[in-house]
Amino acid sequence: MKVAVLDIKGKETGRKVDLSDAVFAIEPNDHAVYLDVKQYLAHQRQGTHKAKERGEIAGSTRKIKKQKGTGTARAGSIKSPVFRGGGRIFGPRPKDYSQKLNKNVKRLARKSALAMKSKEQAITVLEDFNFETPKTKDFIQILKSLGLENKKSLIVLGDSNNSVYLASRNFKRSEVITSSEISTYKILNANNVVLLEGSLEGLESNLTK
Repeated sequence: MKVAVLDIKGKETGRKVDLSDAVFAIEPNDHAVYLDVKQYLAHQRQGTHKAKERGEIAGSTRKIKKQKGTGTARAGSIKSPVFRGGGRIFGPRPKDYSQKLNKNVKRLARKSALAMKSKEQAITVLEDFNFETPKTKDFIQILKSLGLENKKSLIVLGDSNNSVYLASRNFKRSEVITSSEISTYKILNANNVVLLEGSLEGLESNLTK
């Protein structure tokens, strides 16, 4: 699949790149996409939630009233969950929410997500660029040239580029990652995926192993 390469001003450079059909033109597998997104979202949960149970509450262990003759229910401790300030019954405990997913399924899911974006014509190939001084306004100007300043975009670099990252981090509608950090969720969460030329080789090799 031939795609024109654009420069940072949004104009065609006259060059075209061949996007692999094995990555960008497959029949999307919806279930693989669902499983990968589900795993990604599960991994975002810290699982550090905790409520104190009656054995962890600070308080007296003295029996608060006599067993019989009060006309009310028996009570042995002020830390009982039935009293205000007592422990919580079956409260949340720390938990690991991580899920396992086969590498081949994850690879299929990412290819499916890219194929979906390709069908929507939401993939742009941009020539590699850099900033001498990282400035947010320069980064936004590139997005304006591409017509993406008001859309959520995902910029995929070939290698880590600190100047591009620093220039983009204050602009919340855009995220900059490297080809090795790409995920199904991030692809689908963006309105448009911008692939830099330098990212194509690594991206395709990672997804066609």
